[in-house]
Amino acid sequence: MDEIKSFRDLKIWGKAILLVKEIYKLTNSFPTNEAYGLTQQIRRAVISIPSNIAEGYGRNSTQDYIRFLRISKGSLYEVIAQLEIAVALDYLESNDTISINMLCTELDKMIQSMINKILK
Repeated sequence: MDEIKSFRDLKIWGKAILLVKEIYKLTNSFPTNEAYGLTQQIRRAVISIPSNIAEGYGRNSTQDYIRFLRISKGSLYEVIAQLEIAVALDYLESNDTISINMLCTELDKMIQSMINKILK
């Protein structure tokens, strides 16, 4: 097992960065009139995920780390909800979100597993 020296070594952080990239690609197709609406909102939410993972790691406090992981999880759910809104508004097709929803599910499980591991 590799030694974790920084938040960059965390698999959940890497997975969250992958999600950021995928959401940015996906939202490039949103209408330009959504630039300051749904596009910006979903991008802020997805950026919050790896940002909070990193911030929590850097706090050097177990309670803070768990709190920031939970914030990351909340942001993840916000992204999921916003993807459904984008589908409802016909900005995306349901099948456009399948791989991202799978990535979200995997990241959700990883974050929860990290929280459970820390709580033990």
